[in-house]
Order: sequence, then structure tokens, then C-alpha cells
Amino acid sequence: MSRVLVTGGAGFIGSHVVDELLHGGHEVAVLDLLHPAAHAGTPAGLNEGAHWRWGDVRDADAVREASAGVELVCHQAAMVGLGSDIADIADYTSHNDLGTAVLLAELARARFAGRLVLASSMVVYGEGRYACPEHGPVAPPPRRMEDLEAGRFEPPCPRCARALEPLSVPEDAPPDPRNVYAATKLQQEHLCAAWSRETGVPVTALRYHNVYGPRMPRDTPYAGVASIFRSALAAGRGPQVFEDGAQRRDFVHVRDVAHANVLALTAPEPVPGAFNVASGTPRTVGDMAAALADAAGPEAPRPEVTGGYRLGDVRHVFASAQKAEAQLGFRAQVDFAEGMREFTTAPLREPPGG
Repeated sequence: MSRVLVTGGAGFIGSHVVDELLHGGHEVAVLDLLHPAAHAGTPAGLNEGAHWRWGDVRDADAVREASAGVELVCHQAAMVGLGSDIADIADYTSHNDLGTAVLLAELARARFAGRLVLASSMVVYGEGRYACPEHGPVAPPPRRMEDLEAGRFEPPCPRCARALEPLSVPEDAPPDPRNVYAATKLQQEHLCAAWSRETGVPVTALRYHNVYGPRMPRDTPYAGVASIFRSALAAGRGPQVFEDGAQRRDFVHVRDVAHANVLALTAPEPVPGAFNVASGTPRTVGDMAAALADAAGPEAPRPEVTGGYRLGDVRHVFASAQKAEAQLGFRAQVDFAEGMREFTTAPLREPPGG
């Protein structure tokens, strides 16, 4: 068994990775900042089998101490989500990109020769993949505010303005980040790829799609949409669904995501490259809100489609999961309806000030 460093191991996804690694008999060291945007102090229920260190991945001394003697690194530490507004841009860049650079520099200085798994995201794709009935595959430009204000949410063909058919996104789709968070996640991939070429250490980038499940943070602008909807239902309010609710996403359970990380870390041979981590079955945001409301019981308030929007959002992005299955042996196991039923009562992380 191996000694593994998990950065961000106290977080939503990272804590599940820690659990699965420990269950598999590995020794786990964790470095986590407990960023106040995501944590109200030390989370309850952290696995006592790990070696916990509270520190910043941007701090070279903290990284050096936490990574001593490790054979594998799972880099989960990051600010996530769209955040509050563009004023977050410096924080995202610092935590996600500078933090990754410091980690990589310290690993290189220590002559680390194991393997690195990076938590990336489907946001690097921007809009998903589309086909025009006349012009074939096309890349629509960013949606315009005037269209969103008028309720025209579907991106048109950039050549003929006809309606497009959304398609699943493979890993070789060109990246097109459309918000600050997306730009920082793509830069993490670029930094890791450059470091890998210099050091020869293999890097696997796991592009998570919409992850949900126990331990999601609640009531924070950095939480995922599933957590926001769950919190609304718990407060007796119907989930507020943006646009017309027909945005397609791929919702994947956090235990499946943790398993994908462990597969990438422990495969008999390294499996470098980028991989979608997804269920492979697209659903709309409205479907997800309705499934949560159904699971909450007949008295639960129904979702409300608001027509609102966020300019940094994309319309459709869902995954092809074929590469991960073929090369990593990963296939999501948690059924969507079952996962949503569990999620309605699963413990969530308290927000800052909670």
C-alpha cells in the first residue's frame, strides 16, 4: 500500500477520497486550509485514520512537510463554483493556480517520482458540443445578455442561426472556459502538463461533472446547484430553477467521483491524460430539482422556474464517459433516483457562520 497526500482532503470531494483510500489500506496525509468561504471551522466526521495538517497549499513549507515521503498525490484543493462576483478573480487565481504551482514546485524540489491526480472540471469545456443540421459540428459563441434577458437561452448556430442539437462532450473537445473558475481549472491542467513534461511524472486530470452527495457545503455561493436546491427544500421553499430548467448536465455522485480518483491513483500502470468523470446520462437541471422535490415527499414545495440567469453559465454540457471506462475502468454506480433520495436527508457541511 502507498502513502498518499490529499490536498483539500477535508472538503466535500476530498473527504470521500480520503475515506476510500483509508478503506483500501493506504496511509493518507492531508493538507487543507479550511478556507472560510467553504468551512465553518473543522468539519465534523473527518476520518481519524488520516494524518491531518491544517495549512495552505500556497505555503511552500506546509507543502514540503505534508508531502514528505508520499508516493502519490491527489490534488483536490481549490476554490470552486462561480463565487459571488468578478471581485473573486484574484482569490480564485491565487488559490487554484498559484497553489498548484507551489505544490508542483515543491514536488519537483523533492524529486517526487510517483503520480499525480488533479481534480479538474467540466467547466473547462465552456459550452458543450453542438451540431447544426446544416453545418454539422459547430462551436457557438458566448450567449449574449440581450438574448438571456429575452428568454432566448439556446445558443444558435453561429453560421445560420438555426437551432442546435446538444451532444455529449469527449475529452478531445477544445477547451473554452467562460468564467473565472473555469479559466483557473484549465490553467491547473496546463501547469500540471508542463510540470509532467519537465519531470516525467504522469498526471491524470479528472474532469468532474456536476457532483452531488453527502457533505456538500450548504447556503454559500460556492456550493453546487444540488446543494442550493436541497437547502431551499429544507427551508420549506421551492428550488429556484434558472432559465427554463432545460439546461442539460451530468449529475454524478460523490462516492463515484472518489472511486474514480482511487482508480487513477492506484491503477497498475499510470493512466495519464484528461478524463470525464460522469454518469454518462444527461439530465436537465429541472429534472434534478423535481427529483429532489419528489424524494423530499408529497408535502415538499415544487420547483419554481424563474427565467433568471447568470452570465457565466453555459446552456448544455454533459459528458461522454467512454474514455474513463475504457482506460480507467471507471463506471458510475450510484443510480440517479437513489442518489437523490439519499441526498434529501444526507448531512451537509455548515456554511461559514453556521
